[in-house]
Amino acid sequence: MTVYFIGAGPGAADLITVRGARTLASCGVCLYAGSLVPTELLAECPPGARLVDTARLDLDAITAELVRAHEEGHDVARLHSGDPSVFSAVAEQMRRLDAAGIPYEVVPGVPAFAAAAAALKRELTVPTVGQTVVLTRISQQATPMPEGEDLATLGRSGALLVLHLAVRYVDRVVDELLPHYGPDCPAAVVAMASRPDELVLRGTLEDIASQVKAAGVVRTAVILVGRTLGATQFRDSHLYSPERDRHVC
Repeated sequence: MTVYFIGAGPGAADLITVRGARTLASCGVCLYAGSLVPTELLAECPPGARLVDTARLDLDAITAELVRAHEEGHDVARLHSGDPSVFSAVAEQMRRLDAAGIPYEVVPGVPAFAAAAAALKRELTVPTVGQTVVLTRISQQATPMPEGEDLATLGRSGALLVLHLAVRYVDRVVDELLPHYGPDCPAAVVAMASRPDELVLRGTLEDIASQVKAAGVVRTAVILVGRTLGATQFRDSHLYSPERDRHVC
């Protein structure tokens, strides 16, 4: 049988993909992060499916559940918030499944940064302003960041930064980015993106930390910093330019 790592999307239950929902409906076992995945999605599971909340399970316990389901002949839906390719901790689960000889597949989902951009009504890559997006985090109370991936180093690029798992330490983020982006650089925080209690904060590096504190945001949020967030004067993309040769395949 197969383990399916399914991206559940950023929060709204209807932002799971059609493939994700269909796969979920075909699996006799579902492991989900109860603190992050909307419970409405569990209604997609078939009647009688075994539902396992992994919020309090460590990696060994999660692996044991996956192995047990495989041995019992069940396909498994392993629901992860957002998209499994970013900050989902699937790599170590895949490594364990490889060792156990258990097949798995990945069903992509809508990532949190995409939902945040939608909430802000912003394209994150704007012609002549910024064409690079860096997805990152900080190492506070988490796995250490690799050498050269600290905010001071990444900030030198001037690219749009999207920080996950960092809103609790927004003061540190601001302090490390100010020398590279300046106090007037547009910044935003989107909490609970796509959910009914979504909160959008817009400002600059100079005032975004005070907004976060005033709103009491401490989790389930992304921080965005970069010039594209405030871009209004920029050249139209070449994609739709009348000068583009549309006869070239």
